[in-house]
Amino acid sequence: MSSQGLEKYIMKYNFAYCGESSKYQIISKVGQGTFGEVFKARDTTYATIVAMKKIIIENQTEGFPITALREIRIFQSLKHENVVKLIEVCHTKGTQSTRYLPTYYLVLEYCDYDLAKLISNTKLTFRLSDIKTIVQQLLNGLYYIHTDFGLSRAFSANQSDKENRYTNRVVTLWYRPPELLLGDRNYGPPIDLWGAGCIMAEMWTKSPIMQGNSEQQQLTLISKFCGLITTEVWPSVKSLDLFNKIDLPKVQQRRGIEKLKTYIKNAYACDLLEKLLILDPSKRYDANSALDHDFFYTDPLPSDLGKILTQHSQSILESHTSSRRPARDMQHPYHRISIGAARPTVIRTYDGYQDRIY
Repeated sequence: MSSQGLEKYIMKYNFAYCGESSKYQIISKVGQGTFGEVFKARDTTYATIVAMKKIIIENQTEGFPITALREIRIFQSLKHENVVKLIEVCHTKGTQSTRYLPTYYLVLEYCDYDLAKLISNTKLTFRLSDIKTIVQQLLNGLYYIHTDFGLSRAFSANQSDKENRYTNRVVTLWYRPPELLLGDRNYGPPIDLWGAGCIMAEMWTKSPIMQGNSEQQQLTLISKFCGLITTEVWPSVKSLDLFNKIDLPKVQQRRGIEKLKTYIKNAYACDLLEKLLILDPSKRYDANSALDHDFFYTDPLPSDLGKILTQHSQSILESHTSSRRPARDMQHPYHRISIGAARPTVIRTYDGYQDRIY
């Protein structure tokens, strides 16, 4: 078939269950990650603003990436106010310039505010009630994801007693829990709670609390921050591939988490942080336990984020499109003693899920 004939065939091909991207007008690029670029766009039919995540296909011979298929499947099953909503999957028509291969996008609801940008904004100071609301929303989303019947089966014990063998090359390094860094491939929801703890601490420090440049250094920082990684505090760690292969700290100095208490004056916040940043994932708080913590039920109570968000006339997400990895601000008091998606609540009602009530 000639190139003209192939292009004509592709242009007429009907992609079942997948709309065309031509209905969306891209406004600006708002982010980029390992698995794709994200654009702000307008639905020209309904004039609504959406986010379009471009799916990167690195190896064309392998076809549509399995990671993207998994993401789509999971997104389709999740419907909760604290989980971003997937609207549809769309594509561009292949042309000669793209070797007749289409480009695929995930069309998501657009969120005006990005938590990473809120945290890094030096002009913005969070009240304790604001932090409680943001952390509560984060944990509420995790609680829903972890207890959703469709997804929970993926984390349940394998009926054939055969261990799951997930990749451990997941989670941004600074938020990666010790079990992943030590090679665990049979992990589950506790990895998300570790990340939640790191993000919660960042609400006060305004910068990631453990900024390693390698997996080895990240483990060293974790050991200094949370305590030595030993079989006494984490019995099952001896079964992880890298435990006896990596040189871990052997002498404990003052834990970094104790130093952090100098800047976090709320005792309940410090207690919750310690329970989220427990080395042994089997002892780490789950989302349900974290949401029941006294931190959320003592004064000041979680607040409405509307007031703090409306102070910003322009979307913080659009005004900061640089890399997430911030430069280390050594002027920040926390770093002088360093050991090394917030979105406004949208009220929706969904059938089939009993949400938590506060």
